Amino acid sequence: MQLIYKTELQNFRLSKSTKISKEEVPLKKRVAYMVDVCFSIYPYAKLLALLFATIFLIGFGGLALYAVSESSFTEALWLAWTFVADAGNHADRVGTGPRIVSVSISAGGMLIFAMILGLVSDAISGKVDSLRKGKSEVIERDHVLILGWSEKLGPLLKQLAIANKSIGGGVVVVLAERDKEEMEIDIAKLEFDFMGTSVICRSGSPLILADLKKVSVSKARAIIVLVSHENSDLSDARALRVVLSLTGVKERLRGHVVVEMSDIDNEPLVKLVGGDLIETVVAHDIIGRLMIQCALQPGLAQIWEDILGFENAEFYIKRWPELDGLHFKDVLISFPDAVPCGIKVAAEGGKIAINPDDDYVLKEGDEVLVIAEDDDTYAPVRLPEVHRGLFPKIADPPKYPECILFCGWRRDIDDMIMVLEACLAPGSQLWMFNEVPEKEREKKLAEGGLDVSTLENIELVHHEGNAVIRRHLENLPLEKFDSILILADELLEDSVVQTDSRSLATLLLIRDIQSERLQHKDRNSTSLRFSGFSQSSWIRQMQNASDKSIILSEILDSRTKNLVSVSRISDYVLSNELVSMALAMVAEDKQINRVLEELFAGKGNEMCIKPAEFYLLDQEVLCFYDIMIRGRQRQEIVIGYRTANAECAIINPPQKSEPRKWAMDDVFVVISSGERNA
Repeated sequence: MQLIYKTELQNFRLSKSTKISKEEVPLKKRVAYMVDVCFSIYPYAKLLALLFATIFLIGFGGLALYAVSESSFTEALWLAWTFVADAGNHADRVGTGPRIVSVSISAGGMLIFAMILGLVSDAISGKVDSLRKGKSEVIERDHVLILGWSEKLGPLLKQLAIANKSIGGGVVVVLAERDKEEMEIDIAKLEFDFMGTSVICRSGSPLILADLKKVSVSKARAIIVLVSHENSDLSDARALRVVLSLTGVKERLRGHVVVEMSDIDNEPLVKLVGGDLIETVVAHDIIGRLMIQCALQPGLAQIWEDILGFENAEFYIKRWPELDGLHFKDVLISFPDAVPCGIKVAAEGGKIAINPDDDYVLKEGDEVLVIAEDDDTYAPVRLPEVHRGLFPKIADPPKYPECILFCGWRRDIDDMIMVLEACLAPGSQLWMFNEVPEKEREKKLAEGGLDVSTLENIELVHHEGNAVIRRHLENLPLEKFDSILILADELLEDSVVQTDSRSLATLLLIRDIQSERLQHKDRNSTSLRFSGFSQSSWIRQMQNASDKSIILSEILDSRTKNLVSVSRISDYVLSNELVSMALAMVAEDKQINRVLEELFAGKGNEMCIKPAEFYLLDQEVLCFYDIMIRGRQRQEIVIGYRTANAECAIINPPQKSEPRKWAMDDVFVVISSGERNA
């Protein structure tokens, strides 16, 4: 009995609560809720409601007119429609009943017309707002798509605009998680001419497939993924997610994907996911290796800036059937407007051989890698006559121990140390001056894969301090270093302005301290590194504030380079701009990435600066072809030169067959295979 009583009590409470809940939601509110849901879910519900209201008003008004007038039902319906469409038509009605009905129908028609105007206005406003916020679809083809936003976007757009200049301009689409108007304002502030190239901005996330389809991702000829300003691992993880999103596009991508990465250790995972579709450019790795090369070869930064950008000479790969059967030594002098640097060997799966042997014979399918002004500015001609002659065969000078200073800490500093280990002679020293506690440095280096105990050629010397505090810098023997590298410290790398300001302050303090300590020293003394160069060589002019030190600053903002170059107290590596140039080159031709990887790598061929005495006698009259032939005897490709009084080097010089007089103060830019192993 007790159990039955409890069950009945529960049923009574349940029925009572259900009854109360129904009473708490009146029918009026339920109908209003259903209408609201209907209007929210179905976009055309408002139009259908107005259509039904108009039909109801015409039908009900026609019945009323039929009842109060002598008109037929069909005529009454037509009159009701005219009163709805034009409220003034009822003015000639006769009789009280027809006038009341006509005015009522006209009033309802005006209400419906006002609602239609409101809907049309809302639709137009929504469309304009969608266009303003960058939500509309991009209908383009063969465009370059940039995913993400960073300080590199400005230099990247500049290089793409220059690359498209020869075809009258192109289309670049930018998809980023920013407001479209803000992006357009920032792009409008860029201080260069787009030369016919159109830049279209869209707001959205590259991680969402719908946003990728909105920018015609499957029809783009190249896709560039920019790194964000987060931690290197986080930014590379985001790049990986973007690659996964791109591989998830149902329509097959027709273009290749160029992914900027922060850490070289994360590169294999991205390539594993993307496969052959992906080309990676590891920004920090490129700049780190380039800074090492430029520290050991002063002036190389300007040469790389010329070659990587599209403003001067750059790399191109093209097939020339008329050259089949020729030896590479003959191909080398076959282009009056280009400098051949290598061969894309068809028999080896398209492998690019830089600086091949002279006896290599071009076969069917082989392509030629050259440095030229543009892809349509060069073509092979008949072989010119060259004068080999006798010249001094001087071997490269031996390596001497060097002393180098790193100011600042980069997250890839372990890779830079390994490059130095491969380049420097035994007994060299690397002084590391930064704010990272000494006890944490070996731990950070070990996490990066560097075992300090395995270093054979260099010795690490640690000093802790702030590079913008003078008394900390004065504790260092600044007058003894062969090279001083001012790095963009990872603690401030997210702020371009602060990083460059810190680098400039450090540069000025170091030069001032050096000048005070060296004012009584003999300025003609020099480092053993440049024992092969003439006393008046332009390389020595870079040592104007010290008897031996070459200072190299890493600059992030292109506007800062003017302050450094005008002061003429330091060489610089414009890191953001150089990375943007590399991204643009790989976007235009994915094969160029293989070339850059070898020239920046720790093994193989590299760009070098060599003295004139390696190739000629003082005041000897030769054409540039003659020097190129002599360079082949050293297994080098001479790609340009710089005279003693010139402000910059000339890469791929014109009029290569025209003789001129050379001096010992001149230097030559070459691609050499033996520099690292000398």
